[in-house]
Amino acid sequence: MVFNLLDIKCSEEHLLKLAFTHPSYTKEQDLSSLENYERLEFLGDAVLKLVSSKLLYKKYADFDEGELSKIRSILVSDAILADLARKIGLDKKMILGEGEEHTGGRERESNIACTMEAVFGAYFLDGKIEYVEKFLDENLIPLSDEIEEHFAKYNAKAVLQEYTQQETKELPIYNTIDVSGPNHKPVFKIEVIYRGKTLAIGEGHSKKEAQQDAAYKACVKLGIIEQ
Repeated sequence: MVFNLLDIKCSEEHLLKLAFTHPSYTKEQDLSSLENYERLEFLGDAVLKLVSSKLLYKKYADFDEGELSKIRSILVSDAILADLARKIGLDKKMILGEGEEHTGGRERESNIACTMEAVFGAYFLDGKIEYVEKFLDENLIPLSDEIEEHFAKYNAKAVLQEYTQQETKELPIYNTIDVSGPNHKPVFKIEVIYRGKTLAIGEGHSKKEAQQDAAYKACVKLGIIEQ
């Protein structure tokens, strides 16, 4: 069962309200630009990196700094953070402007991930960082096993770029060839081109996801990564 960080009472309730408030709401309500999650997100991003670094450091005692950094970079990505946030119902608590709401902002990964980071910042300021650590230890860090085992798949863009630079010093090029689906959940189709030829075509709900998919398929095709 997922440990729900939001079940922990925050004595400074205004901090959580700030953490849930998207900039679009403050803009539409003509409020101060400080009355949204952006400052808390700035703090929460640092909290997330510090706590996840500590937990990974303890878990992988024989990993060097480079290996730990690679795993952490994937663990704290918008896609993974947004998935965790949805599991605890955080997406339903976001306070959005009407325009953002109507264009699918409640399902946008970047919005959800930023709110999650802001929540970490709020609990940190409230003196409850131990609950943030408990949440991450139980729900984020376990994902590192699969990431560590299949790291090339998660980091296919970097793997492909390293390969192409070693071969010809040329970089792969990513082109968006189609966007379909509803505005709140688009599907991007992106091709990766190398030396004038299309190596593969990937799909995803964001350009980054589609590029990663295309790069992974290209790496498999080139024999760089085993499927």
